[in-house]
Amino acid sequence: MTEVKTKNANTEEAQASTGPQWGRIIVWGGLLVLLTIVALGLKRTQEGPVGPGQDAPAFVLTTFDGQEIDSADLEGKVIVLNFWASWCKPCEQEAADLETAWQYYQERGDVVFLGVDYVDTEPEAMVYLNKFDISYPNGPDLGTRISQAYRIRGVPETYIIDQDGVLTHTQIGPFTSLSQITAVIDPLLEL
Repeated sequence: MTEVKTKNANTEEAQASTGPQWGRIIVWGGLLVLLTIVALGLKRTQEGPVGPGQDAPAFVLTTFDGQEIDSADLEGKVIVLNFWASWCKPCEQEAADLETAWQYYQERGDVVFLGVDYVDTEPEAMVYLNKFDISYPNGPDLGTRISQAYRIRGVPETYIIDQDGVLTHTQIGPFTSLSQITAVIDPLLEL
């Protein structure tokens, strides 16, 4: 009887030591995966926004009225990609100048203005667009896919992309005047 108890005790010890080992492996493996994800996120944050001279990340913007705008279809045009939000006070400072610049370039057909509404609600965004009479295409950044691709840090941020899809200017913070906007776009049109 004592021999049977010893065998049972040894079997239980073996099972107990095997169980927790697999549990430890799973826990440590999960922790390693989590740390890797955090490290990659930190590395990406430290890289800062996409900079001039780099190829602009491709994107598809679905506007508030349901139109899909694919950046690949805009090749040959200068793209002014503005990230904004209705809750952003500095965005309000540049809204009128961006709309005026859009009106100035619109008839040329070789400049496209696009607004990307960042972390906002559609009703509030529509109030903002109406308040500033913004007529160029705007849409929400669903799932923050576009802002993540451009690694924005806040709003407003504006990216000027040339006819070949290369980022030529990054404006962190609001444009301060219409002349500042045209000074960035005009040289691209003289090529």
